[in-house]
Amino acid sequence: MKRDYYDVLGVPKDADEAEVKKAFRRLAREYHPDVSQDADAEAKFKELAEAYEVLSDADTRAAYDHYGFDGLKGRAMPNFEQFEFADLFQAFFGGGGGGGAGGGLFGDLFGGGGAGAAAQSGDNVLVEVKVSLAEAMSGINRPVSVAADVFCDRCGGTGAQPGTLPRACGQCGGSGQVRQVSSMGGFAQFIRTAPCPTCKGQGTIVDKPCEKCHGAGRFPATREVNVDVPAGISDGQRIRITGKGGAPGPGGRAGDLYVHVTVQPDERFVRDGDDLIHQLDVTMVQAALGETLEVPALDGEPIELKLSPGTQPGDVRVFRGRGMPALHGRHRGALKVAINVAVPRHLSAEQRKLLEEFEALSSEKNYEPDDGFFDRMRAAFRQ
Repeated sequence: MKRDYYDVLGVPKDADEAEVKKAFRRLAREYHPDVSQDADAEAKFKELAEAYEVLSDADTRAAYDHYGFDGLKGRAMPNFEQFEFADLFQAFFGGGGGGGAGGGLFGDLFGGGGAGAAAQSGDNVLVEVKVSLAEAMSGINRPVSVAADVFCDRCGGTGAQPGTLPRACGQCGGSGQVRQVSSMGGFAQFIRTAPCPTCKGQGTIVDKPCEKCHGAGRFPATREVNVDVPAGISDGQRIRITGKGGAPGPGGRAGDLYVHVTVQPDERFVRDGDDLIHQLDVTMVQAALGETLEVPALDGEPIELKLSPGTQPGDVRVFRGRGMPALHGRHRGALKVAINVAVPRHLSAEQRKLLEEFEALSSEKNYEPDDGFFDRMRAAFRQ
């Protein structure tokens, strides 16, 4: 059962022509099958087209308002169910169709003008660049090899032999497209466009092709592009460089270069967002007596870390501003040093004896607990 056309477009019955047109434009784009996740997108688009067909014309709208669907009987109405979606979408969105008398019913509905030559964009290219964690911290300029089409240096990208120029295609008049106008019982016109079979949608014909590129205006080559890898970039992120991909065909735009960044691991650090975590291994004696040690840092000289006597396993020392820079902004993360106390193994008889003597001299006060291990860890990593 058909739905009320006003409900289909979501407009009130007193909506003016501009409101009807605006509603159709919005919904038609929403239900494009390449965009919509709705399984019934194609059917809904056809339903929208039919509703707009009726409500955009004063006569048919008046008949519908007075008599409903019965008022449309006997009129030459297009059967949208018989249209392939590609043809229907082309009638609404493709190639324009011009305004004024004799133009397509939806000529400038979506802001389109006359059809232009089929622009052939250049290929997008993906390359990979590997950087160290230190390079990710400071940022680096890295050259990469890009294999993609480049403009022919012999013909300047025209595809024509030097000294000659391409000429406009006689069949399409240089537009690159041919149009077919279908009349639906004299009620409406639908314009279908297709690439011109003579010039293959280019709009021009090359009588004397360039000997180097064979008329293509471009050819594959490998070139070097310098890539600025910004400070603070993370592993797996991509950099997009507009226009540095493949060269385009006539009227098209150059492709883009996408750089996939791999940040290689550093055995000294674990990255946690903008923070760096370093595990500092100390002996049981160093932890008990206290000692000044060096901690590596990515951004300069090593940091001196003074262990307090009685340092416990899992203690974390935080050095603010010594981590990774934020990719966007001035913030810098922290360097967090987690203390790992190594327990000795493979003791000699003398070492065992000394430890046993130490244990005999120890009291509960020597092992008096302070904050729990997990409390210390949580406190440090909240900073």
